[in-house]
Amino acid sequence: MKAAVLALQGAFREHREVLEALDVDVVEVRAPEHLSSVDALFLPGGESTTMSKLLDSSGLFDPLRELVRDGVPTFGTCAGMILLAREVADGRSDQHGFDVLDIRVRRNGYGRQVASFEADVEVESLPGGPFHGVFIRAPFVERVGDGVDVLADHEGVPVLVRSGRVWASSFHPELSHDLRLHERFLQEVGPT
Repeated sequence: MKAAVLALQGAFREHREVLEALDVDVVEVRAPEHLSSVDALFLPGGESTTMSKLLDSSGLFDPLRELVRDGVPTFGTCAGMILLAREVADGRSDQHGFDVLDIRVRRNGYGRQVASFEADVEVESLPGGPFHGVFIRAPFVERVGDGVDVLADHEGVPVLVRSGRVWASSFHPELSHDLRLHERFLQEVGPT
């Protein structure tokens, strides 16, 4: 399996390390030519407006959007969730995303950096007990549309969702030192 990790900004190295620990061939994506023959895509956490601008300046926005819309399994974490969302409640006018996941999110919905926190979340059908979520300036999911499954919540708010082959989390599973969520995603949506 070959997984692409968007490597313009944010926690891309940590995603690469988790995937390599799972024996996945990883390519760090910084230009459109890095997207050839990938089986899965990871959109890391970081700063969503900066990512949006870098996607435009690198020429990656349209090729990535096409890849996701064509059904390549995609997992977005934190800022990656914002990029995948259909609606960003407080998005800037110059910020745009892929519009593939029917959710409404609010950037930094839990508060600024000082309000970042960690919490154990129960993930549906994930063996081994709760998953330790690291929430850093995390998006807050305000609405979940039809066809979107909530796989985990924190205090009643969805923090891990999926729609078909697209997954997104408010938290950073790549920072938890727990491979189970990446592994489950790859098992569920990976090539057969």
